[in-house]
Amino acid sequence: MPFQQGLVATPVPVHARHLFFTLQTPEALPAVLDALLPQVDGQRLILGIGAPLVKALGRSIAGLRAFPQLDAAVENPSTQHALWLWLRGDERGDLVLIAQDLEQLLAPALRLADSVDGFLHRGGYDLTGYEDGTENPRDEQAIEAAIYRGAQPGLAGSSFAAFQLWKHDLQHFKSLPQADQDHIIGRRMSDNEELDDAPESAHVKRTAQESYAPEAFMVRRSVSWSDHRGMGLAFVALGHSLDAFEAQLRRMSGLEDGITDALYRFSRPLSGGYYWCPPMEGTRLDLSALLAG
Repeated sequence: MPFQQGLVATPVPVHARHLFFTLQTPEALPAVLDALLPQVDGQRLILGIGAPLVKALGRSIAGLRAFPQLDAAVENPSTQHALWLWLRGDERGDLVLIAQDLEQLLAPALRLADSVDGFLHRGGYDLTGYEDGTENPRDEQAIEAAIYRGAQPGLAGSSFAAFQLWKHDLQHFKSLPQADQDHIIGRRMSDNEELDDAPESAHVKRTAQESYAPEAFMVRRSVSWSDHRGMGLAFVALGHSLDAFEAQLRRMSGLEDGITDALYRFSRPLSGGYYWCPPMEGTRLDLSALLAG
């Protein structure tokens, strides 16, 4: 079951560059996608396809949908794009140059709408100072959580990704007493241990993967970011479907029991998108489910 290996591979590269494209000339799409295929290795360059692109081709991908518009007290913007390219590596300059080449390659059909440069902070810590991704599934469990194992040709080996750009108000967060910070996250910063007395609004309690029915396990591949918009967390969640992420987002937003995740006290998402990450066939991306027929 070949899949884009970078989705679950560890360690996570030090630098990331997320590129988001909107559809400009639908009739140019097949040729552009054909030219893009050799560039996507599933490791240093990962590709995710949004519902607008699938619709433009007159196709459908089971399980793929647009990012939801939730009727909640907190805002989770839907900024769904047609295509997401996720560049990763250890040299930021290389990613900048590759991104420029990709933008030119896609220009006949797609326009760059947004980009985010991310970086691994202290080996995997959020800018708040708390360790990120503590409960991430690993190894075979990560593959089970993130990769679709169905038998359908062109779909087996797929993954579904959710992307949100979270902007932190670090000045406010760091002005709070340490105990308040710990209760927002649900862990002690000093040793990363989960707090027995954490409130129900604590982020760890809101998102405990085993507390859902069915269990909502997913693989997170988030990095920090900082640019003219501010700074925070470029959040990526990967699943064999989008259901686990959406269940967690609904609970975080207070739609399950009226309790809003304390994360929203100092952070808010600026964007939100869902993407289908196609499988690999040998060393090439397999787009047969999208282009066949």
